[in-house]
Amino acid sequence: MRKRTINGHNIHIFETPEVATTWMADQIVEDASKIDAGKYNVALSGGSTPSLLFSALAKSDPNAVFLRNLNWFWGDERMVSPEDDQSNYKDVNKRLFSQVPISFSRVFRIRGEENICKERIRYEKVIDSVLPKRNEYPVFDLMILGLGTDGHTASIFPNNMDLIMSHNWVEIARHPETGQFRLTLTGEVLKNAFRVVFLVTGESKAEVLSDIVNKKGKFREYPAAYVKPRSGNLLWIIDEAAASKL
Repeated sequence: MRKRTINGHNIHIFETPEVATTWMADQIVEDASKIDAGKYNVALSGGSTPSLLFSALAKSDPNAVFLRNLNWFWGDERMVSPEDDQSNYKDVNKRLFSQVPISFSRVFRIRGEENICKERIRYEKVIDSVLPKRNEYPVFDLMILGLGTDGHTASIFPNNMDLIMSHNWVEIARHPETGQFRLTLTGEVLKNAFRVVFLVTGESKAEVLSDIVNKKGKFREYPAAYVKPRSGNLLWIIDEAAASKL
């Protein structure tokens, strides 16, 4: 692992995505094993790199201690059924939940099969009932985020930057190309997390990543550039391919 700091961005660079996500899985297990059950709230991301993380978590702890301590939420979700291949929940369930003994009372998924307006309100109420608050926003212990080639994160795309500053905790988003509807945590919630970790791998992400951490190019147009946690705990976990233009 190589460590770099660029404009206040703490960056850990690993040789491959597999090594990066295995290291991240170990950190989650270590943190969660130190606290009481139900006191650690994590928001998960979709995408190929988080998929590797879920598989690594399933293999990381033979005693599954961390599973008794974590409450599982999602940063965003497509409005599809949990059996749909596009469902972020389905991917986690396949790679992690179905592989280990876990209490589903601690799994708080976004119900993509429901009416989107009603589900937005319901999910906000669920978050409100479980998470502590600071500055009138919920506090996740760990917010895991990805980075799109267009600079989006969660389901906050460049065409709906207003979701960065929304006072709602959960908002309706629409993919700019496919028109698909999604629910997403808003920027104020992302920034209110105690720790924010971006998992970014692959050469296709190198240019947008470089623009964000070096504050160049079109970085002001990228939603991910505005996720600066109030706690100051921001970490980029990337592979060598994603780091190629830093």
